[in-house]
Amino acid sequence: MKRVIRSFKIDNPELFKNKIFNWSKPFKTSVFLDSNKYERRNGDFDTISAVGEVSSIPYTTKNSFKKLDNFISETNDWIFGYLSYDLKNEIEDLVSNNKTDFNLPNLFFFQPEKIWIIKSQTAEAHYIIENDIEKDWLLINSINQKKYFKKTKKILFQPRINKVDYLKKVNKILNHINRGDIYEVNFCMEWLAMKSDINPEIAFSKLNKLTKTPMSGFLKNNNFYLMSSSPERFIKKKGSKVISQPIKGTAKRDSIMFKDLKIREQLKNDPKERSENIMIVDLVRNDLSKFSVPGSVKVTELCKVYPFKQVNQMISTVESKLSKNKKLIDILKSTFPMGSMTGAPKIEALKIIDDLEVSKREVYSGSLGYVDPNGNFDFNVVIRSILYDSKKRILSFQVGSAITSNSKPEKEFEECLLKASPMMSIFN
Repeated sequence: MKRVIRSFKIDNPELFKNKIFNWSKPFKTSVFLDSNKYERRNGDFDTISAVGEVSSIPYTTKNSFKKLDNFISETNDWIFGYLSYDLKNEIEDLVSNNKTDFNLPNLFFFQPEKIWIIKSQTAEAHYIIENDIEKDWLLINSINQKKYFKKTKKILFQPRINKVDYLKKVNKILNHINRGDIYEVNFCMEWLAMKSDINPEIAFSKLNKLTKTPMSGFLKNNNFYLMSSSPERFIKKKGSKVISQPIKGTAKRDSIMFKDLKIREQLKNDPKERSENIMIVDLVRNDLSKFSVPGSVKVTELCKVYPFKQVNQMISTVESKLSKNKKLIDILKSTFPMGSMTGAPKIEALKIIDDLEVSKREVYSGSLGYVDPNGNFDFNVVIRSILYDSKKRILSFQVGSAITSNSKPEKEFEECLLKASPMMSIFN
């Protein structure tokens, strides 16, 4: 589909970004992806907003990859959406029988009516109907931001698993590791709030302002909402270049600079954290080699510590050159779910996760992103994220940590609490 593209100069990109987000609220289906202008993010734009639904993939739990491939071919346009963690069951011979309150499809993608892309001080409108562009431009600029600043209600989250059971399960994972079944497992726990009435747009705005992460995103599909403050890129393709940036290794921030620098240095040199990261880097290298030109897979950055607003994170970057005639579904089948959210070896880790976790992960540990008309794409890892069903009034988030032979169950629990704090704080 050929879209009409018009460019506008914007004097205040941050203000315009917020107005665009608020303008998107009345649409039943929308996506808002924000880099928060984070340095060295490898992104192609600052912010993108896509609203309205021309077409979408119907609810799917079978043959989802084929449906996605057909949808990409049929639309030949921008599409936006998410991959649910349970898509793994279509890749491998696995099942997930854990509790869930959302019952989401294995993936959801839609072709939007209207797209706004912010790059520095330029806003690009990519529209199907040209006459709507000027009208929306004036409407967006007329929005009064002040009326959107409201308080969020206090919400009390309850963990689906208590601390005692959590520690027991981590010890079971350590037994698996000591027996040689696995090297590493990413073990997660869910926090839930029932009968919750929230304003998802305000909740996301607060979360995004609090965390300012480079792979942040908001998705709305009727009564389902995803509010993500993810710092992690799952996979990106631009031309023939493929890039993945797994995160393993987390430490708190300190408001005093010299103390924070010391924390970063300790994280960088921590043997446990480095071993976690390197194990996943090896897994990612192996995954990328399945669809890349032989010899092209390179680790361009290993165990580098990046400061984010709430935490310090250890990130590695793996790049490769895509072999000819390989498509998005080939790449996803080789890499999903991402190693940073599973473990190594991946299949055995997936089985242990399903056995020991008590909740289905749904979109958590999945991915949110886009595919453009040229077949380029960029997807995050859905972590530090909140799921909300406004009809069922269910609010949920999950957090996890990597369990290795050096793990101490108490410290892993503390890491989960550290990662949970931003989601909890916006409702308190």
